[in-house]
Amino acid sequence: MYIKTLTIQGFKSYRDQTQIEPFSPRHNVVVGRNGSGKSNFFAAIRFVLSDAYTSMSREERQALLHEGVSVTTTLSAYVEIVFDNSDNRFPTGREEVILRRTIGLKKDEYSLDKKSASKADVMNLLESAGFSKSNPYYIVPQGRITALTNAKDHERLALLKEVAGTKVYEQRRAESLRIMAETDAKRSKIVELLEYIDSRLAELEEEKEELKEFQEKDKERRCLEYALYQRELEEVGEALEEIEEERRGEVHGANVRREQFDGREKDIQRLEQTISQTKHTLSTLNLSRRDAHTELTDLVRSRTELECIVADLRSAGERDGGRHVALEADLSAVEERIKEKEGELDDLLPRWAQQRARESAEKRKMEEARAQLSALFAKQGRVNRFRTKAERDTYLHHEIASMEAYHKTRSAALDSTKDDLGTARKSSTELETKIDGIQGTIEDGRKRVRDLGDQLTALKDKQVELSEQRKELWREDTKLDGLVRLALTPGLNSNNVKSGYGYGPSSG
Repeated sequence: MYIKTLTIQGFKSYRDQTQIEPFSPRHNVVVGRNGSGKSNFFAAIRFVLSDAYTSMSREERQALLHEGVSVTTTLSAYVEIVFDNSDNRFPTGREEVILRRTIGLKKDEYSLDKKSASKADVMNLLESAGFSKSNPYYIVPQGRITALTNAKDHERLALLKEVAGTKVYEQRRAESLRIMAETDAKRSKIVELLEYIDSRLAELEEEKEELKEFQEKDKERRCLEYALYQRELEEVGEALEEIEEERRGEVHGANVRREQFDGREKDIQRLEQTISQTKHTLSTLNLSRRDAHTELTDLVRSRTELECIVADLRSAGERDGGRHVALEADLSAVEERIKEKEGELDDLLPRWAQQRARESAEKRKMEEARAQLSALFAKQGRVNRFRTKAERDTYLHHEIASMEAYHKTRSAALDSTKDDLGTARKSSTELETKIDGIQGTIEDGRKRVRDLGDQLTALKDKQVELSEQRKELWREDTKLDGLVRLALTPGLNSNNVKSGYGYGPSSG
């Protein structure tokens, strides 16, 4: 077994990945100038194989990371060792064993053959290959040999014991002695505890005898108490029976007195009810009389108001009759005006038709004249008729001006005729509107006259009905006065009042 390859990255002065190979199966020597990384090379091997870098704090792990000048910050580092396992020192069954340890600010992990493994598994594997904790001299650091040559006799003896492996047995012997001392201390404590338990058992035996005696005495005490309680219970029972007999007699007397009290209460309630009924009857009669008097006053007031309304309606009917005559006169005058306007319209319509026909004839004549003029111009020729172009233009302008003047004259006559026709139509429309309004006014007057007649008839019927009600109220008032006099007459009892009250509403 020997190291074949060592790979370092991010560990101390090794920022980039550095792979060192091949190693000789026998001896290997590392040489270089100061600061080239020889010590860090051996520190990387110890970092993986020895216990020098266990239980590190955050600051210690930070110190193992590369801290050189670079753009990026190193957050983790790892060291990987590849062992030649051809002699099968590591019991894995493979020709090579790859052991890697990765460290960061918050992690410290191991991997075995590219697989994650625990620290205990790695240490057990190293123990099986001879890297024992009890013999840490498989790695000799710098300065150890000088220290051995300068060591004293007892230090050399300790070193020999350490190399020979006897220090482990001494440590085990010290551990065994410590365990034996602890066992002796525990045994002495157990003996003391047993002594205390024995003494406590003796005390409990004495307390047990005292408890038995106490239980016997307590049993006698309870028997005596039960006997006393039984005697007192019998005496109390007899006293309770006597008290129960007295209570029954008192309850019977109280029931008799309660029955008497209830009977008297009922008599008092009957008397109070009779008194209240009498008072109620009297108050009812007074209220009925007051209401009748009030209603009579209201009826008289209503009669007076109705008479005033009838008088007003009669006077209004007389006024409406005069107005009706005036409206009929206005209507006849409007109808005469309508007839006059219709006559004027009848006179104007033939004239308008005559003017319209005349205009059409003139237009036809003008068209015929134009056609004849064109024919003459075509026959005679422009050269023979006019000597110069100026004469021809003058003649044409004169003809055009005369035709335009004639056209304007006819247009003005037509416009005046249209205006007269529009005025006549407007006058006719206004007359029709006035006629419709007068007819509506006449219809409203007739309708109001009918409504006033209906109201007058209804008021007369209501007057008759109110007169009948007044007579009935007078009769009822007379009856109520008689009943009140009977109720106020001294010497009459409540039965007479009740009979009078019963007679009043039935007769009413």
